Amino acid sequence: MSYEIDANYEKQWLFPPSLENLLGADHPARMVREFVDALDVKALGFKGRVSEDGRPSYSSSLQLKVWLYGYMTKNRYSRGLERACLDQMGMLWLTGMNHPDHTTLWRFWRDNKKPIRKVFKQLLQIATAMNLVGMVLHAVDGTKILSQASEQQGWHQAPLEKKLAKLNEAIDEIMQQTEQAGEQPGAECRLPEPLQHKQQLRERVREQLNQLKEKDREHLNPGDEDARVMKCRTGNRFAYNAQAVVDHQSKLIVAAEVVTEETDNYQLVPMIEQVQDNVGKAAELTVADAGYQAGTGLAEAEDKGYSALVNQTEPRKDEPYHALHFRYEAENDRCICPRGEVLGFECTRQRKKVQPYTVRIYRCQSFENCPVRWQCSASKTGRTIQIHPNHDAVMRQREKLKDPAMRELLKKRSTTVEPVFGWSKEILGFRRWTVRGLEKVQTQWRLVCTAMNLLRLHKYWVAGKISFA
Repeated sequence: MSYEIDANYEKQWLFPPSLENLLGADHPARMVREFVDALDVKALGFKGRVSEDGRPSYSSSLQLKVWLYGYMTKNRYSRGLERACLDQMGMLWLTGMNHPDHTTLWRFWRDNKKPIRKVFKQLLQIATAMNLVGMVLHAVDGTKILSQASEQQGWHQAPLEKKLAKLNEAIDEIMQQTEQAGEQPGAECRLPEPLQHKQQLRERVREQLNQLKEKDREHLNPGDEDARVMKCRTGNRFAYNAQAVVDHQSKLIVAAEVVTEETDNYQLVPMIEQVQDNVGKAAELTVADAGYQAGTGLAEAEDKGYSALVNQTEPRKDEPYHALHFRYEAENDRCICPRGEVLGFECTRQRKKVQPYTVRIYRCQSFENCPVRWQCSASKTGRTIQIHPNHDAVMRQREKLKDPAMRELLKKRSTTVEPVFGWSKEILGFRRWTVRGLEKVQTQWRLVCTAMNLLRLHKYWVAGKISFA
């Protein structure tokens, strides 16, 4: 005979249970406590409150444990952490049954952004000391994470200019109608209400356009001015560009940063330098996708002695006259097209991007009699080729990619760094920032990456391969 088990609400404990017995020995909360207790929170710069008046404050180490464990368990809001401190077993054990409220937790986060970012580096240094971080192959990549600010509140120059033009037309039309009505006997002299409303709206639009002009921006979200319009999977949205470098051996994130640049073009060297700062040296090879193929970044990496392998965009088979099929001869200061025709030097031109640079322009001399003129270019003045000042660095990368061994190493990039972004977005549910402003999102990204590294290290901690004590 079988019996169903049901709750016995009249059952009482002869002795009160111990939290130690209610939490397993391999529970992640125990690892978080061991890690934070090993840190010198004062040396990291965490602020402590010392006052003779009022109730005692919660320690920095206790609140840091709450935030770290909260991010490990997909709990990233101060109110959610407050509730967890009241009813979640792991948090009850971690806080010793203390219950900091959401205001206290938020003030700790607000006042300790820089020290919180340092915790990411401290964890990496411990892992490196335990020989858990491999320095053979690292992979770098970026992902766009949406701003917390509402998209509907954003200002966009082109739509605002169209809106202003329509308002001007509407106001002119209403003014004409008002003037015509005013000529009639007994007409009222006051402005009609629709006109007043449209004039007020026009002033707001003008003010928004003036602010865009002052800040030299085409797009601006007044709720989060640091955010930029970036190409995301859901379209062009206000977002930040989150960068990460991941170690192929341990899958640990060894560098993390957030930038406002819409592309990854110039992030290769800064991310390798952060790796060097975090773990003492750069990897033997850092691989990246074609988003990092900017010649300026490749040349800078070579100058600083960093070994990098960056994938290059290849022309399609139906593009026989792609710019990459033109041969550049620096010694003769010319370019040679696939048919052997010469493109002579014409002029230099300044390119304005994140890092401005000057390109050399070469133009075809025999385009008028070329049988493939219109297949090669739609320009009526002949085909032109632009040569980047770091053209040689780009070509050396292309030579590297001809090596089958290098191609195999590059293939490891996708299985090294991309799962980190999938983990953060799909498993941890981190698809949108919960804070606004560049410094705050940088702090949050480091906290997310610290939590993912702790989860990655948990298996080593359970196996006794790493100890924080």
